[in-house]
Amino acid sequence: MALRDAGWTIVNLACGLGRPDQRSRRQAELREACRLAGFELRTPPSSSLGDRDPAEAAAELTELAAEAIGELDPRIVVSPGPGDRHPAHRVACRAVHDALGALGPRAPHWWMWALWGSLPQPTLGTLFGSGRLKEILAALAAHRVEIARNDYRKLVRARAEMHASLAPELLFGFGSRARAGEAYAELLTEAVLTDGRWLLGRPRWLDPGDPLGDPGEAEAIVAD
Repeated sequence: MALRDAGWTIVNLACGLGRPDQRSRRQAELREACRLAGFELRTPPSSSLGDRDPAEAAAELTELAAEAIGELDPRIVVSPGPGDRHPAHRVACRAVHDALGALGPRAPHWWMWALWGSLPQPTLGTLFGSGRLKEILAALAAHRVEIARNDYRKLVRARAEMHASLAPELLFGFGSRARAGEAYAELLTEAVLTDGRWLLGRPRWLDPGDPLGDPGEAEAIVAD
């Protein structure tokens, strides 16, 4: 959302819409969520990662990701990271890894997040306030049936508060002072493909006007 406000176009590629009997409902919810978030939405003809062979799903999703990347020519691709325990998120991480790896030096920056597990190598933090959190929760609430099953709004608020405390020390070393003025934060891992290796971006706070970081020396864990 910070990039959106800075003039970037954000495109959500729907990698999975649940079981076949859920697809129509979840697609409608996702479309409304993207409208509220100000994101564009791409929904492939077939989009289900559940109850499928992981290798088959990863191969199909790699092809879909490669097609979208080739058409959109993004400067940043955002996906789950290898530390996420959700099986569909792990498939998505592997697919993005393979699609970007095939591009070699033309690969865009890769930003990874984790929800159902810890982020092993956070390098990028973004701070936000109550207005942004309200906007996030409004978009999330569009997923009405999923929220009725498990109110993920609690998770979003709690992890945003947690990251506000964790981010300074995980990014810049234990003992670092927290940034004043914002109550919430999100953590990401930035990886840059350099000479055939994925290198971690240098630790930093996000500048939406200049969001691409420089690679450091450390190797990134990009797939498991």
